[in-house]
Amino acid sequence: MGDDSEWVKLPVDQKCEHKLWKARLSGYEEALKIFQKIKDEKSPEWSKFLGLIKKFVTDSNAVVQLKGLEAALVYVENAHVAGKTTGEVVSGVVSKVFNQPKAKAKELGIEICLMYIEIEKGEAVQEELLKGLDNKNPKIIVACIETLRKALSEFGSKIILLKPIIKVLPKLFESREKAVRDEAKLIAVEIYRWIRDALRPPLQSINSVQLKELEEEWVKLPTGAPKPSRFLRSQQELEAKLEQQQSAGGDAEGGGDDGDEVPQIDAYELLEAVEILSKLPKDFYDKIEAKKWQERKEALEAVEVLVKNPKLEAGDYADLVKALKKVVGKDTNVMLVALAAKCLTGLAVGLRKKFGQYAGHVVPTILEKFKEKKPQVVQALQEAIDAIFLTTTLQNISEDVLAVMDNKNPTIKQQTSLFIARSFRHCTASTLPKSLLKPFCAALLKHINDSAPEVRDAAFEALGTALKVVGEKAVNPFLADVDKLKLDKIKECSEKVELVHGKKAGLAADKKEFKPVPGRAAASGATGDKDTKDISAPKPGPLKKAPATKPGGPPKKGKPAALGGAGSTGTKNKKGLETKEIVEPELSIEVCEEKASAVLPATCIQLLDSSNWKERLACMEEFQKAVELMDRTEMPCQALVRMLAKKPGWKETNFQVMQMKLHIVALIAQKGNFSKTSAQIVLDGLVDKIGDVKCGNNAKEAMTAIAEACMLPWTAEQVMSMAFLQKNPKNQSETLNWLSNAIKEFGFSGLNVKAFISNVKTALAATNPAVRTSAITLLGVMYLYVGPSLRMFFEDEKPALLSQIDAEFEKMQGQNPPAPTRGISKHSTSGTDEGEDGDEPDDGGNDVVDLLPRTEISDKITSELVSKIGDKNWKIRKEGLDEVAGIINEAKFIQPNIGELPTALKGRLNDSNKILVQQTLNILQQLAVAMGPNIKQHVKNLGISIITVLGDSKNNVRAAALATVNAWAEQTGMKEWLEGEDLSEELKKENPFLRQELLGWLAEKLPTLRSTPTDLILCVPHLYSCLEDRNGDVRKKAQDALPFFMMHLGYEKMAKATGKLKPTSKDQVLAMLEKAKANMPAKPAAPAKATSKSVGGSAPAKFQPASAPVEDSVSGTVEPKPDPKKAKALGVSSKAKTAQGKKVPSKTSLKEDEDKSGPIFIVVPNGKEQRMKDEKGLKVLKWNFTTPRDEYIEQLKTQMSSCVAKWLQDEMFHSDFQHHNKALAVMVDHLESEKEGVIGCLDLILKWLTLRFFDTNTSVLMKALEYLKLLFTLLSEEEYHLTENEASSFIPYLILKVGEPKDVIRKDVRAILNRMCLVYPASKMFPFIMEGTKSKNSKQRAECLEELGCLVESYGMNVCQPTPGKALKEIAIHIGDRDNAVRNAALNTIVTVYNVHGDQVFKLIGTLSEKDMSMLEERIKRSAKRPSAAPVKQVEEKPQRTQSISSNTNMLRKGPAEDMSSRLNQARSMSGHPDAAQMVRREFQLDLDEIENDNGTVRCEMPELVQHKLDDIFEPVLIPEPKIRAVSPHFDDMHSNTASTINFIISQVASGDINTSIQALTQIDEVLRQEDKAEAMSGHIDQFLIATFMQLRLIYNTHMADEKLEKDEIIKLYSCIIGNMISLFQIESLAREASTGVLKDLMHGLITLMLDSRIEDLEEGQQVIRSVNLLVVKVLEKSDQTNILSALLVLLQDSLLATASSPKFSELVMKCLWRMVRLLPDTINSINLDRILLDIHIFMKVFPKEKLKQCKSEFPIRTLKTLLHTLCKLKGPKILDHLTMIDNKNESELEAHLCRMMKHSMDQTGSKSDKETEKGASRIDEKSSKAKVNDFLAEIFKKIGSKENTKEGLAELYEYKKKYSDADIEPFLKNSSQFFQSYVERGLRVIEMEREGKGRIPISAGISPQMEVTCVPTPTSTVSSIGNTNGEEVGPSVYLERLKILRQRCGLDNTKQDDRPPLTSLLSKPAVPTVASSTDMLHSKLSQLRESREQHQHSDLDSNQTHSSGTMTTSSSSTANIDDLKKRLERIKSSRK
Repeated sequence: MGDDSEWVKLPVDQKCEHKLWKARLSGYEEALKIFQKIKDEKSPEWSKFLGLIKKFVTDSNAVVQLKGLEAALVYVENAHVAGKTTGEVVSGVVSKVFNQPKAKAKELGIEICLMYIEIEKGEAVQEELLKGLDNKNPKIIVACIETLRKALSEFGSKIILLKPIIKVLPKLFESREKAVRDEAKLIAVEIYRWIRDALRPPLQSINSVQLKELEEEWVKLPTGAPKPSRFLRSQQELEAKLEQQQSAGGDAEGGGDDGDEVPQIDAYELLEAVEILSKLPKDFYDKIEAKKWQERKEALEAVEVLVKNPKLEAGDYADLVKALKKVVGKDTNVMLVALAAKCLTGLAVGLRKKFGQYAGHVVPTILEKFKEKKPQVVQALQEAIDAIFLTTTLQNISEDVLAVMDNKNPTIKQQTSLFIARSFRHCTASTLPKSLLKPFCAALLKHINDSAPEVRDAAFEALGTALKVVGEKAVNPFLADVDKLKLDKIKECSEKVELVHGKKAGLAADKKEFKPVPGRAAASGATGDKDTKDISAPKPGPLKKAPATKPGGPPKKGKPAALGGAGSTGTKNKKGLETKEIVEPELSIEVCEEKASAVLPATCIQLLDSSNWKERLACMEEFQKAVELMDRTEMPCQALVRMLAKKPGWKETNFQVMQMKLHIVALIAQKGNFSKTSAQIVLDGLVDKIGDVKCGNNAKEAMTAIAEACMLPWTAEQVMSMAFLQKNPKNQSETLNWLSNAIKEFGFSGLNVKAFISNVKTALAATNPAVRTSAITLLGVMYLYVGPSLRMFFEDEKPALLSQIDAEFEKMQGQNPPAPTRGISKHSTSGTDEGEDGDEPDDGGNDVVDLLPRTEISDKITSELVSKIGDKNWKIRKEGLDEVAGIINEAKFIQPNIGELPTALKGRLNDSNKILVQQTLNILQQLAVAMGPNIKQHVKNLGISIITVLGDSKNNVRAAALATVNAWAEQTGMKEWLEGEDLSEELKKENPFLRQELLGWLAEKLPTLRSTPTDLILCVPHLYSCLEDRNGDVRKKAQDALPFFMMHLGYEKMAKATGKLKPTSKDQVLAMLEKAKANMPAKPAAPAKATSKSVGGSAPAKFQPASAPVEDSVSGTVEPKPDPKKAKALGVSSKAKTAQGKKVPSKTSLKEDEDKSGPIFIVVPNGKEQRMKDEKGLKVLKWNFTTPRDEYIEQLKTQMSSCVAKWLQDEMFHSDFQHHNKALAVMVDHLESEKEGVIGCLDLILKWLTLRFFDTNTSVLMKALEYLKLLFTLLSEEEYHLTENEASSFIPYLILKVGEPKDVIRKDVRAILNRMCLVYPASKMFPFIMEGTKSKNSKQRAECLEELGCLVESYGMNVCQPTPGKALKEIAIHIGDRDNAVRNAALNTIVTVYNVHGDQVFKLIGTLSEKDMSMLEERIKRSAKRPSAAPVKQVEEKPQRTQSISSNTNMLRKGPAEDMSSRLNQARSMSGHPDAAQMVRREFQLDLDEIENDNGTVRCEMPELVQHKLDDIFEPVLIPEPKIRAVSPHFDDMHSNTASTINFIISQVASGDINTSIQALTQIDEVLRQEDKAEAMSGHIDQFLIATFMQLRLIYNTHMADEKLEKDEIIKLYSCIIGNMISLFQIESLAREASTGVLKDLMHGLITLMLDSRIEDLEEGQQVIRSVNLLVVKVLEKSDQTNILSALLVLLQDSLLATASSPKFSELVMKCLWRMVRLLPDTINSINLDRILLDIHIFMKVFPKEKLKQCKSEFPIRTLKTLLHTLCKLKGPKILDHLTMIDNKNESELEAHLCRMMKHSMDQTGSKSDKETEKGASRIDEKSSKAKVNDFLAEIFKKIGSKENTKEGLAELYEYKKKYSDADIEPFLKNSSQFFQSYVERGLRVIEMEREGKGRIPISAGISPQMEVTCVPTPTSTVSSIGNTNGEEVGPSVYLERLKILRQRCGLDNTKQDDRPPLTSLLSKPAVPTVASSTDMLHSKLSQLRESREQHQHSDLDSNQTHSSGTMTTSSSSTANIDDLKKRLERIKSSRK
């Protein structure tokens, strides 16, 4: 018993793990008590139990488990670390708690899950619960569903993601278990409660009975929106508030909430997308064009069925849409039109926004088809166009709709108006801006006066809807000319209209309006659709509130807020008046006189035309008085001005009278209701007088007054046209001057740019210089408003004039347009004025572009031009593109309708000719400028294609694409690009160029946006994969873009998106997100009203800070701060800011302070690079000195002047150290906020700090070191990489300080060195520190040695530069140092190395004196007592160093890439994730650390090695098994991270180090040899082959020439390479992946190797060459036949062209080609003949017949003819159809050659068949005479002797022998060689075996004579050379080679040849006589074996069959033979001993 109760004394956590259940029970109870007592959720006590909680819930004892669950629940509720346990605990609950019979256990389990959700771990919990649904135990499934249901019911649908649950629902309803089905029903009801009808579509597939039951349950649910009853921790304050409100009885908050909640889920989102394009009938496109309507109907019905799927997968629907559009537009059968319209509806509904790109093509066609009268057609078309509208925006289709509005057909007009009305219902005030409303209203106003009543009604409805959506205030200006009756009708329609979102949405918005921002709704939809639905008709309520609110959102939307105070009455009044004036009819002169006499004194009227000027003057004075006293309403303006114009009118000669007259006109215009009719009467006169010296000013005043009464745009147009009809240049120039001023006073809105420009052009052409000057001034004023696009209209002016214009524009640059001072009318109150102000400039800015005159070019885009652009010949394509460029150039500005041009240009973006791609990009750039903002509608179909071009491999093409994308984005804004999935799809493509360019572009654009579409979130997963991309640039760009994504999406969303990543990736990404969160820029604020234009883009913002007077910046402390930020966001080069500082340097101390507010470091683009270049080019001094001289300091000062704030520079170079301290303090303060600047000036900062190291003042030094610590921390966070220049000019000086006497300083310097390793590779730090060990200062030596030890400890031996040997030798010298500290440090460093690398150290150190050696040994002994400490310590002591190195090496940012191996080593040894690290380590450690001493260690054990290897020699099959097992585990690991590991191994194949290469090859071979793993190599084949032939080149050029290298090493490497390749080319699927270029290089390498005479001279060289032979055959047979044929042709061409190439080389290439020709009959169908013929064509072009005939050898021409002949024979006349890839084939020699051949072969056919029959007959004739028999046999032997017919001949001989068994074939064999005889016998034997069905033995390696004949360049005649190699010699070496390859594959080391005698020599030197006979026996056995093997080989080769020799099996007989041999060998060995 005593033992049992011992657990009582154990601590709680141990009790919890005890094997006794009582102990555990007690442990859990105590733990529960502890948990309840701990008050602080962050107490360290919690962490103790972190690993145990899973055990709490999964306890095997039910009673104990209950207590464990209670404790776990309390833990999860209270511990801050509990979140870490989510996954394991919830999965434990699911698998071990939910299956318990006790209800209490289940309840607790559910509670725990819900508690995890409460602590923000909902996603992880949900994931585990969903996994639980796949469990086989129904109890678990039921409990999981119940948990999910409870979670949903308590937390709501925002926390619990419904989509994954809904996905599995149908499966649950199909369950056999009733409990599961019931529970599924309950959760379906719960889900319905949250999302209502959105649940219906996904559940349509379930059983109808179940559906009915569900419907019944659903009906019972309360209609109110549900509210969550439980909140996440982060929301608990909200919960508290809610409770307070409920207790107060106010439920408003909840109401607001459900406004958010309910529409959150859309049924569409829950559906699975269906792919339909592939399911279209194969003949769809033919049928849809068929003549018979029934066939067309069939085609459409097939589509109709497919598009009924509610959600369709995105794809290229362009062709389908085109086909349907054609039916709608052109088909005569109306039934089919309706059907096609239905199909379009289905597509639009299923694709939603993805259909948007096709909307523009279809809308005009549908609208024009409304001419059809049939109701069913009209209805189908209406449905289609409504569905299409929802996929796009009104803005995008507005052009098309407006174009149709002018159609003559009334039905079309009516239906278009109705469509507009329906569309308006979907709009809100924000999506229906003025710019869009204006053209629509204008078009609709024409319709309300139409003769057809239905057209009028439709137009009224549309206008009424617009009125309802945006409110009277916005629409009234457009309805000014409408009479009252019609206006009432419009209002009546408006009241009937119900908006799509109905009343409910309105109410929700209303409630909301007072929640987040009071009056948000009043700010006209700053928040988008839902909020503003009900504010369309202005209600007094919200409007009155408006003045109190801040205008929300961008400036356009800010208008109503500013307007609020005006009240609507003033506006109405004004508009009403205007209505009266504008339609004033023209009165006759009599009526005017009558009206005038009623208001003017009689004398006045009489004296008007008096001949005495004084009387006229007196009359004018009276006239003026009368006008001044008149009341506005009574003033008959038209009558009065008519009176003034009465004779003499404007011809008045007296200037005083004239001045009065003009003044009166101005008065009338100001005081009366002055109409355009009145204006027209006087304007002519005014213009006539404007140039008058005395009256000019009065005329201008009058014109200004008229402009105020009748609006400037109209007045200006009238005045301009009148001025230019006159001859007087003075009038013209003064009119232009007046207009310049008027524009400044009135603002630019509404002016007709088109008319202006033509007039200004006339003015510029005037002969009078004054007119030209005035015109240029006017242009300057216009430039303020229109911006740079104005210049385009004047590009064709004369250069001199253009330069004047440019100079004027230059003056205007940077100025803001003045705020308008004169409004439309002075009756409106100040509020309105202000509103106009706020709106107009902005509006003007945007509308200006719309005002430019645009040309329609669609008629020039003819189908001929389009087909030209798509022509096969690139020259014609180029012509087409040139034409397009010409058309656009000519038109300057174009309308958005450009016909089929987009599709044509899109095709050219992936043109194979890169020049055309660039030309297309230039055209698209032109197009963007020419089309302006209307280019928006082409973003989806064309813009995204431009982005695809960013992935091009050519730099210049990418640059052009980027420029084009920017040009487009400038016109369209970013919204169009970011909407939809297109951009994310692009980012998904794993193209490094595309990714880095696209991310760079987004990083540039996102910071400037104030808001982005929600679709931006779709890019985030791909952004994360880019963060881990294998390409460094992609990673860098992704990191740069990260903060800007976060700026728009917020940290939460971004962090949530990491949920789907692998755990390792997730941690890394989250760390980066944290970092980005700190650097996240603020969103750009909405620009202030006054400057709205300048920020908006026309006036460059560059000069803003500079031109702002300095006094401003003093006025308020808040002002200056955002300034630098704003500048930075706009990418302004910040020089302007320093100007601001310099302006008033010494006025007051306050100024002085303010002066310093700007940034201290100014980013100068490429500044640092330039400085580096200067230093390299020796333009400046290199930073290298023992003490700093003055010239260095001066140089640094001048370099700093351009990029460091002046005042800071004064501090930095001050003579007093106090100032240095001050400068450092400022630099520390600005470090975080000015990262960019710091990095930009880093080299200068570091240089300046090196100067501080030479100061004597300690406080400066301490401060400098403090700053450096912060600086390097920042750099490592920024993942910056120190450049060589920065390092070399700083590190040596820092190392000087490591020897400071003060401890504190030394410590700091060491800390900095430590941190530097994160931004600069340790291997490069090493030499600098090594240099420091040579110092005279012993402290410095000691510290440096210690640091070296730390480096080796942290990063392994690879940091030791130049080599570990040299480095350690230098360190070891210090063991004998006279200073004790140095000695100790040196010893410790070497011990560190010893701990990591063992005895190897002694070799590396070299010889030491006895004394030193004994010290070292002593020290090592002492340290050996804790041997295991080293590696552990390595990880623990420097965790920070470790982790950041891994991130640093993974994400290298700037600076030169380190050499591959050292970088990989760092990544490997330092990997932050132990499992990954370990994997890589185990794989590669050997070659990295022990390469140098490899040879030595192997040689020590030489004798045993020989014995051992011989022992194994004949076990090729048995050995690999255990080896493979031993090695494979890491390959399983590897599989998880396959791609990157394979890339790494492949990179090592090309290593300059033989061992590294061999090891890499062994590993790849291992992968290739395991069928299930070989697939991992897919996708890496080219990469691997490239590495291989690089290695072959390296051996050929370098290793073979290297005297020091053992040639055996090379042979070993060759056999590895060849073995590997043979394995690879056994696997057909992989072999086919090799591309042409790579195969060409590979064949080049192999053939070069076969011809390498140096190899032949080596002992095993022949063997290598044979293996290469076999490999070449494999390559020829197994590669993609097209690729290899193509490669050989190119190779032949190259070799014939190259003068240096040997004839042997070409000959071998041709032999390979012959072999390919022989394979052609079997492979012809898999070959892409077009490509081969193109290659032959090119070959024939390079080598015409004449040139080929000049070759020394006739082989090339024969080879070519044979190839062509064979192709002709196999394909017949069809071959001529395969010349498609050859341009202008008529000129091709090839076509002519083929035609000749065809003709020839046709002539031959007859005679051939005769011969055949003769031959057959002679064979059949049994009674043939002897002579005939001899002839027959002779023919057979002839066949056997010829290469092509060997097999046929042998078969015939076998048949013959069988028939005439007594026939004598001896005479025929007698004359032939021994070899030929044995060959024939063997051949017959093989055929016999085949015929009798004996199993064949597959072969694995070795070469048949046949193969040698084809491939090996043999010096003598082939047969004889083979005859000479008699059996005995060939045998063993063949086997040996085979064995070598086998051993290599199994990862066994082939011992070097000199380590053991070659097998043949061993066997032929019998030591003891008795053994001799057994050796002979062995020989004979071997030759037998070889013979049987060659036999089989022959049969195999001849039948051209391929074998899977990868299996390496041999038949049972050969196995037996090998066993026999093995036993004999044993005996030989034992006897020799």
